[in-house]
Amino acid sequence: MATKKVKKQTSQQSRLWLMYPPRLITTPVVWELSQKFPLVTNIRQASVTDEIGIVCLELSGERDHIKAAIKWLEKMGVKVEPVEINVIES
Repeated sequence: MATKKVKKQTSQQSRLWLMYPPRLITTPVVWELSQKFPLVTNIRQASVTDEIGIVCLELSGERDHIKAAIKWLEKMGVKVEPVEINVIES
């Protein structure tokens, strides 16, 4: 009897910098992302002006869902960069 291998999904947490162009400043991008993907979103830091929006967003969930969410953000026109964490957190 052959056994079927089940691919185990890996849960992870990613911190990302999101840079919004002016046309997306008033669009609820994080809310839309939370509706489209089964991820936990946590805004860690944000700065918004009329010219640019910069958000540090923490995503928790399955690795494949995080990858899909990043692709979706980039398709929307949001620049996505990983956060370089050099500070020891307590």
